[in-house]
Formats: sequence, C-alpha cells, structure tokens
Amino acid sequence: MPYGKQPPHVLEKAHAVVDGIELPGHWNRMFGSRTITDYDTSALDAITALPGGESLGWCYQCAKCVGVCPVDIVGDYGPRKIFRKTQIGVSLLDDPDLWLCTTCKNCLRVCPKQVDMIQIMPAAREAAINEGRDIPPELQKVFEACDRYGNPLGANPRARADWIKGAGVPVPIAAQVKRPVDVLWYVGSYPSYHPRGVDAARALARIFTALGVDFAILGVEEREDGDSVRLAGERGLFEKLAEQNIKTLAKYRFRRLVVFGPHEFNAFKNEYPKLGGAWDVLHYTQFLVEHLDRLRPLLATPVARTVTYHDPCYLSRHNGEYEAPRTLLRAIPGLTLVEMGRTRENGYCCGGGGGGMWLDSVSRDHTRMPLSARRVIEAVETGASTLAICCPYEVSRFEDAVKATGHDGRLHVRDIAELLDEAMRCPASNRSPTVDPASRPPAS
Repeated sequence: MPYGKQPPHVLEKAHAVVDGIELPGHWNRMFGSRTITDYDTSALDAITALPGGESLGWCYQCAKCVGVCPVDIVGDYGPRKIFRKTQIGVSLLDDPDLWLCTTCKNCLRVCPKQVDMIQIMPAAREAAINEGRDIPPELQKVFEACDRYGNPLGANPRARADWIKGAGVPVPIAAQVKRPVDVLWYVGSYPSYHPRGVDAARALARIFTALGVDFAILGVEEREDGDSVRLAGERGLFEKLAEQNIKTLAKYRFRRLVVFGPHEFNAFKNEYPKLGGAWDVLHYTQFLVEHLDRLRPLLATPVARTVTYHDPCYLSRHNGEYEAPRTLLRAIPGLTLVEMGRTRENGYCCGGGGGGMWLDSVSRDHTRMPLSARRVIEAVETGASTLAICCPYEVSRFEDAVKATGHDGRLHVRDIAELLDEAMRCPASNRSPTVDPASRPPAS
C-alpha cells in the first residue's frame, strides 16, 4: 500500500474526541477492525483442538518465553514464535519446529498465561505420528528399537545386566534374591548399555555396597521407562513399556524405588501412577543425601577438582530438586564447586529432553550449534576442569560437545556417582572400600 494511503477497511476520522481528549488522524486508527481478524486461524485451531494443545491459544505475545528458551539462544524459536507462525497459517505438524522443543519447561516458568509446551508439543507430535506425517528417521528408529528390544539403543535385552560383571562388587538381581529388599534400583537403558553410562552404573553399585544398602536390580526384566518416548509423541509405545515395567515391579517386594536418571524419576513419580503404578521414588542423589552421615566418612580421598554442575531439566525445573546433587558435591573433600551463569531455575538445557536425545540431526539443520555445545562453553567460562552431571543422557552429549568445541583435555565430564566413587577409592589399592555384610548398618 503506498505511503499515505489507507486500506479500504481501515477507518480513520479526521478528528475524534474520547473522554474530552481530541485524537487527530492516525491516533484514532485503532477504532477500525484489527488486521488480526483477517487471518485464517485453522492451523492454530488444529493445535488448540488437541487434548493438551489448548493453551497455545492463550499466548498474547509478551515474548517472555523467547528470552529463556534454550533453543532460541542457538536458533530462532520460542512458544511466542510458534503461536505467531500457526496464527498466520503455518502447520506445526509439518514444520521442523515440531521437533526442536526439548520440553525443558523454562518457558512455562515465566509465562504469565501458562502456555504449556510440555503438553502442547507431545500432543502435536502424537497427532503428526497418528496422521502419518513425516517424522525424523532417527526417531522412528528409536521407536522401533524400544518396541522390539525394550531400549532405545537397539541392544540385546538379554545383555541388560552384563554391566555388573565389571563392577567389582556383587550386584543382586531381584529374581535371584527371592526376598524383600529395601531398595529396588531401576538402572535405566543408558547406564545399562552405553559405555560411559556403564561407568556411572558401576560406580553407584560400589557406593551402594560400601554403604551397606540392601538393594537389587531387575536385570533382564527391566525395560526402557518410556518417558522420553512419550514426550516425542509415541504415547501408545510409552504405555506399552510402562505396563510391562509395572507388571514386573509388582512381582517384587521393596520399600523404595531408586532411579538413576531424571527422566526415569519423572516417569515413575508423575506418569506411572496414572497407569496404576505408584511407589516411593527417589533419584539416586536424593537417596545418597539421606545417607550422607554414613557416606561422608567413606569419602577419604581428596578429589582436587574445580567442578561446575549442570542442573538436569527433569530433576530441577520439572521436579524441584536443586540441592541434593550440590550437597553431595560439596561433601567431596578437595572439590571446589563453582556455578555457571544460567543455573537452578534458569538452568540451560543439554538438548536431550523431549526426545531431543535422538533428534540431533534436526537440531543441527535448524540451529547454529547444539544446545550441549552452548552449555559446554558456559562450563568452560567458569574455569572449571570438570562438568558434573547426574543424568545418563548428559555424559555422552557433553563429552561429544567437549570434542566438538575444541575443549578436549580441558574439560572432563563426570557423573556425580563417579566423583563420589573416586573419593571413596583407597589410594593404595585403587579400590572402593567395602563393608563386611555381617557388619553392615541397617539400611533406612
């Protein structure tokens, strides 16, 4: 439209008086019909009509979400932008934006209208899958692996407990114990199969043994928890995996369920009860903090490291646990803990949540760098030599990012369990101290 000309539907009076105030020309243009009414909102309506997608329509474009969105920091994203694109006719079900959200929950933390991407994105992804839209091939491969093998890595389910052979301590298996135990430890897929996850699992097994914890694992009976599968849009597969795990857990008597990862913690604490499986669930850092009075004397070897800690989204923002991991790190002799700029409630995402663990090719094509690389740069900026984590997704993601950003040898990634195990190792034997079973204190 040429400058100075008005579209025929825009009304503008030469002069208007409102409450005694004269509004000349363009200042009263707002009295005409707003352009927004001319949009075809069918793409937006398609999302808000989904169970779980309703709140996308509540956005009023304040943009608070964009400033805290981890994807926007390395790309062009945010709930506000998704709302705007769907508002002008872009189909979210066919757009790469559908797969970029990591469901980190930082946008919901600041949103005054409670636009809930943790509900919206899984609902939209489920709709895309059910309607036969194109989904990333690597995600389809993960779905098939979880369905066929019970884990996203496509590993042999019979080998799920093979990691215990190198633990150096006995790791009881529930089916063989044949008695009630205090703790049933749900290990998870990545600690069972991934080489660096296995390192952390073995470390935690040694810690449990040294503390005299009465525990057992499910071994080959364990299946993927499925929470990330659910968030990636495959709710039916999640329910299948959950029902299998619930049925297995019902066979055994235990007092508490201890899980290795934040995603498993979220699944067993918040999602499984909806399907009939409810237990007293603890993340392993929460469990160890409860036993800190017995753990502290075992931390006899100083660990001379400057460490910065990464808050996992599904342990911190989603489930409110910020202190247990830090308490354990501060208990390690010789260790200095420093914080990154984005931490706790505003912690940055590693990029693995919401199915992001298996969507790196999508992220690569639509962001300037992986979220994990951005986080590694922030960790290096603290001057720390070690990035401490307590999520099985993160060790491999961050170690790859360390190499990709050129910080190999400068920054080391360690699970908190590995750091505790390092502090428990006797210098002479390089072995973790163990407790004679006959002299173990009662587990609580």
